[in-house]
Amino acid sequence: MATVPRRANHMNISFLLNGENVDLCNVHPTTTLLDFLRERRGLTGTKEGCNEGDCGACTVVVFDHRALYPLNACILFLPQLHGKAVRTVEGLSAPDELSIVQKAMIDMHGSQCGFCTPGFVASMTAAAINGDRDHDTTLAGNLCRCTGYQPIYDAARACEGMPLPAWLASDREALAGCGITELTAAQPRSSDALASLLIEKPQTRMIAGGTDVGLWVTKHLRDLGDVAFLNQATDLAQIAETEDAWHIGCMVTIEQLRIWAVDRLPAFANLLRRYASTQIRMAATLGGNIANGSPIGDSAPALIALGAQLELRRGADRRRIPLERFFIDYGKQDLRPSEFVETIIVPKSDNRLRCYKLSKRFDQDISAVLGCFNLDVQDGIIRSATITFGGMAGVPKRATQAEHAMIGKAWALETVHAAMDRLSDDFSPLSDMRASAGYRRQAAQNMFLRYFHDIQGTDVTQVHEVRL
Repeated sequence: MATVPRRANHMNISFLLNGENVDLCNVHPTTTLLDFLRERRGLTGTKEGCNEGDCGACTVVVFDHRALYPLNACILFLPQLHGKAVRTVEGLSAPDELSIVQKAMIDMHGSQCGFCTPGFVASMTAAAINGDRDHDTTLAGNLCRCTGYQPIYDAARACEGMPLPAWLASDREALAGCGITELTAAQPRSSDALASLLIEKPQTRMIAGGTDVGLWVTKHLRDLGDVAFLNQATDLAQIAETEDAWHIGCMVTIEQLRIWAVDRLPAFANLLRRYASTQIRMAATLGGNIANGSPIGDSAPALIALGAQLELRRGADRRRIPLERFFIDYGKQDLRPSEFVETIIVPKSDNRLRCYKLSKRFDQDISAVLGCFNLDVQDGIIRSATITFGGMAGVPKRATQAEHAMIGKAWALETVHAAMDRLSDDFSPLSDMRASAGYRRQAAQNMFLRYFHDIQGTDVTQVHEVRL
């Protein structure tokens, strides 16, 4: 392909698309994969439904030599695909032959109108390759309003243990042997490179997973100006362990974090299971979830309850602050020009963390109220208490008055009720489309009771079971 002089912040991108090399010059950085597929490649099997990563009709399979993911093409920018392979529904089968997943959807009568079907097929293909048989979870990011989920679930179950498709090995071999276009400064390979870029261009918009920023483009039609894509900075996507803490890089995905937390912080892992969908969790990052400062971001209350700190970097300088101090006010964080969230540090400790998320749907929904509780009880006395809520204020916030009402008191229902009464001193929640102020306050108070009975050994888990 002939080289064209690069315009400001435009990028050169190389990736595989259904086994074919794609080399693009001067790509506008916020061109979505969905638009590219449908408008420039004529691959219209991938559908545009919600255009915000909610319905899953646009799901594609993305992979490299390390991992394979189902991702939403509607909020996936082309620079995020650099050096990777993409398979759309048109590329999941051999010529003139349906794939095992496609055939299962037909045999089990899993498709009716067909609009959602390509996304289901992509999600099921990724799950089958990854050996993931938790179909309630893997299909939660795909919506169907015609067939109903039973035949789709049956199709997913029929694909368990299927042989790996031939294209997986051939694409990975092609990735290993193809020449990848050189990265630009807007695709930093490391934390050091990112720090240097931000010193030079402090107004640069950082894009990690793009699951929030993507909607700024597809829904608000915003021009993001100069951007930097962080997915090439592999040193930011690591979890390191020291004697007294875990150091989680800002580019660790929510799904990577969830899997890691299962054996270390199971209550946190259970919460992350309800974070959006598989497609979103495999793209969204912990650093992005924190840095955008949302009052209903699910990770922050749990991490605050665990005593987490942030390591912020500007150039060669780093500073460490408690996570709870990062959130100053709605839409305002303690982040200086050219500074970015580099690492989240979670101390190791014996904890009694529990997290309770209240939303209108169990799966793939934003919290109306999220309560995270971590109390240290010794010899029947509460020695310390960290209680944090999301959705109750303009920022994730600790219930300090309620905490004070518990510390030094007996671990008993009387103490819990006293703390519940003090919750009104901590929060004056707002009413919005998700919940009224009164409902939020009552729900938050009830979470204190739920925590007490949970720690006492009572089963308080929400019923979440599909009878098949």
